[in-house]
Amino acid sequence: MTLARMKTRRRRSPSTWFEKVMAAIALINLVIVLFDLSYIRFRDLYLRLLPEPTIWYGEQFKGIEPERTTTGYLALVDELDAQVSDGSADEQTRERILAQLTEQSAVIVDENPFEIADKTGTLERIKNIVRDRQDEDSSKAAFREFWADANFDNAEEARESLDFFDDEIRPLMETNYFRSINERGNPTDLFWRIDLPFMLLFAAEFLVRTLVLSRRHKGTTWIDAMLWRAYDVPLFLGFWRWLRIIPVTLRLHQACWINLEPARNRLSRALVSQFAVELTEIVLLRVIDQAQSFVREGDIARLIARATDRGQYIDINSVDEVQTIAKRLSDVVVYQVLPKVKPELDALLQHSVVGALNQAPAYQGLSLLPGFNEISAQISRQVVSELSKTLNQALQNVFADEEGARLTGALISQFGNTLALEVQKEETLFEVRSLVYDLLEEIKLNYVEGIAAEDIEQAQAARYRLYSVTGQAR
Repeated sequence: MTLARMKTRRRRSPSTWFEKVMAAIALINLVIVLFDLSYIRFRDLYLRLLPEPTIWYGEQFKGIEPERTTTGYLALVDELDAQVSDGSADEQTRERILAQLTEQSAVIVDENPFEIADKTGTLERIKNIVRDRQDEDSSKAAFREFWADANFDNAEEARESLDFFDDEIRPLMETNYFRSINERGNPTDLFWRIDLPFMLLFAAEFLVRTLVLSRRHKGTTWIDAMLWRAYDVPLFLGFWRWLRIIPVTLRLHQACWINLEPARNRLSRALVSQFAVELTEIVLLRVIDQAQSFVREGDIARLIARATDRGQYIDINSVDEVQTIAKRLSDVVVYQVLPKVKPELDALLQHSVVGALNQAPAYQGLSLLPGFNEISAQISRQVVSELSKTLNQALQNVFADEEGARLTGALISQFGNTLALEVQKEETLFEVRSLVYDLLEEIKLNYVEGIAAEDIEQAQAARYRLYSVTGQAR
């Protein structure tokens, strides 16, 4: 047994004997309900498997009676069979029976007594069988030829014809029936006589459970307690009885006869995965569409204008966040970053200085002197080191000085205002707006709408692997 199954089994509370008994009763009721719902549709099958119980059930609870025309027809065939078997029938009696069978065959073809039971297809099968045997296109002519007196002159031929009828035609005719109609114009259905005791039992159980839940959990109303076990309601409803599959399945799970946890977890993961993909796609598309509308309608220009106009801009803390952020970043760069990158900065400056000197004509001439290159490299290193040190110290002094900080703030403020004014120019704003809109459209087409095309099965497989590793699989 895997670790996941052990965890699942530990989480399921042990079922009591009452739960098991009620689950068994509910299962029996469901089997009876399914049999009743399928009785009319599969009556022919039930007749072959259990003929006597099937006939009894139909007569007692479905208002089914033998159909007179087909019953009388089969009685005539039985009478003829008895005459042939005894070998003592006179010619007149046989001719009378055969004439009646021929006449009744025509009546059956014309009046279709199978229509009331919605078994017209069965009659068509009978007609096809007789036509094929007699090699006739007309079913009446085929029946007339089948019941011809010449076929029953010889006992052997008569026996062959009757055996054919008993094997091929009689089973089909025996499936026909007549079903009575009640006062409301519907077919008779007395299944409620069987179902009523079950319904009363489950209704009483539902009320008792509601009472127990309302008392066990203080503050729980009867309505809340009923909703707690709402899935039991189909058990005592007299309609839509097929819905009882739901409470019966849940009761079997509660009785620990079946385990629905794996199916429930797989279903929930599939639904969550599908919902998450669609929700993510919808949200991102909505956000991008709003951003495109924001850019297209010119709101970005108004936003920049409001940001630069402190009179119209809504300030919630009397702090210029842009300048404060810029000041904080400048402090970090000067006091934290530059000292740590000084070796790399010195190397870059030295490379730049040496490169500039190498291009000077006077320096190129002096480089021919012996030992000049070494002296030049040492001098450039010292100059660069002092230059970076001086620059770093100067920046720190500027930021430490109140006047320097004020001037730096003014520079940042003027830089932001100038940039905002330049961006608001018509040609610049139009180009930026067009580029931003196209960028959002490309993001939507290339990435967001591709979320739905992601293979959810692969995502689920990866998640299952994760659960198996972490021991969270169900």
